[in-house]
Formats: sequence, C-alpha cells, structure tokens
Amino acid sequence: MTTPQPRRSALVTGASAGIGAAFARHLAADGHDLILVARRSDRLETLATELRRDHGVRAETVTADLTDRSAPAAIVDRVDELGMAVDVLVNNAGLSSKTMISDTEWDTLAAELQLMVTAVTELTHRVLPGMKARRWGRIVNLSSVAAVSPPGAGLLYTGIKSYVLNMSQSLDMELKPHGIHVTALCPGFTRSEFHDVMDTRDVADRLPGFLWQQPEDVVREGWDAVRAGKPVCITGVVNKVSAAAMRPIPGRIGYFLGRTLNPFK
Repeated sequence: MTTPQPRRSALVTGASAGIGAAFARHLAADGHDLILVARRSDRLETLATELRRDHGVRAETVTADLTDRSAPAAIVDRVDELGMAVDVLVNNAGLSSKTMISDTEWDTLAAELQLMVTAVTELTHRVLPGMKARRWGRIVNLSSVAAVSPPGAGLLYTGIKSYVLNMSQSLDMELKPHGIHVTALCPGFTRSEFHDVMDTRDVADRLPGFLWQQPEDVVREGWDAVRAGKPVCITGVVNKVSAAAMRPIPGRIGYFLGRTLNPFK
C-alpha cells in the first residue's frame, strides 16, 4: 500500500488580484492549502472563502504591505503561528513607478525596491530553512520578459526584474541538490489591474490584442515549468519569440531601443 502524499501549503503574495489570484486558484485546485498575502483584506477574505468552498482546502489570509521593511518577518511569524509550512512560495506582488527616476520621490523608489527586491529576497531566505529540512520546496519569483529586454529610459523596473531573473537562476543551482526548485516566471503583457493601478490603462489599451495573455494562461504555463524543474519560464509564443530575438542585440543598439521606446514620452 502506498503512503499518501502530505498536502502541501503555498504562500502567495499579491494574491488579491491578477496573476496572484490566478496562482491561488490554480494551486488550490491542485490540492494545496493556501496562505494568501496582500494589502486588501476584503478581497483576500473573499478569495479564501471561494477556495475553501470550491476546493475544500485550508485558506488563511495575512494582510500585509510588503513595502514595509518589517512585513516579511511578520508574515513568516504568522505562518508559524498558524502551524503551517511554506512548501511553495510565490513571490508575485509588484508595481512600477509612474514617473521617471529623476522625477520620482525617493520614498516611492525605495518602496518599489523594497517590494520587488528586498522583500522577494527576504521571504525566500526566511522559508528556505524549512524547505531544506523537508528536502522539498518550490519557489516562483515573478520576473518579466522585460528582464531580457533593452533597459527602458527612466525605469527601475527592467533592472529589478533582471535582478529577480538572475537571483532565481543562481538560487536554483544552489538548491536543486536539496530538492528545491526555483523558477523565474517571465510573462509579458497580462490582463490584470496592474495598468489601472499604474495609471497606464490608456497606453495599454492601444496595444494589439495578440500581445496579451490572461493570468490563468501565465500561471498554467508557469506551474508546468515549476513542476518540470525549469529555472526560467518565458510565457507565451509571442514573448518567447521576442526574447529570443532580443538576446543577441548589441549593447549600443539595445541602448538606442531603450531610449526610443521610452514609456514616459
């Protein structure tokens, strides 16, 4: 008689909408218990109720703002209080500045770095001891196809996402012998609230439809890559072709493209 596999638990940041909510639904359907993290407690509770009802999983919520330096430690402490383990970590929460670096207040830039660099790295670091002790873990870090694109003038975003991509690959090499896979998920344009929050909906709506993916498609392709142990997943045919085409671009041409395609013009 085979021993039943224990139910795994997943922590998803930015779980109240978009790719984060899609990840929560996908993992719940796959039999994972959930720890849902975001700033909007009402949306988290609504999603948690849905997951319990539809999939019979345990779904806990943690209201937290990851731009707060104390948030990662507080989240992990709360998970311990709940008596849960983080077997799967999805570092999904993110944003992008609305103005050029030189025109943006430092506090705003610092929050962007805290959310998508420091918090991602700290949460990963804090859950690793447990994963290593259990000799099993899966980590998904939301990067972007922007990480392999020419840098955009005035944006921290491409640099941040490049860091996430490189850090994830380095960690995957380090942790594979411990039974832990790390995947940098690199979507392109995805239908979500991101552009509404960033006040770029008018620009986004002018882009052709074939460039866009639904969050559910991004998550499905990303989770397949995680299960296959792939350290990088660029989602969608258009993004794969674009990324392949941009890799050999010489530095001078890439710099020119980054200035020409400046989103703040």
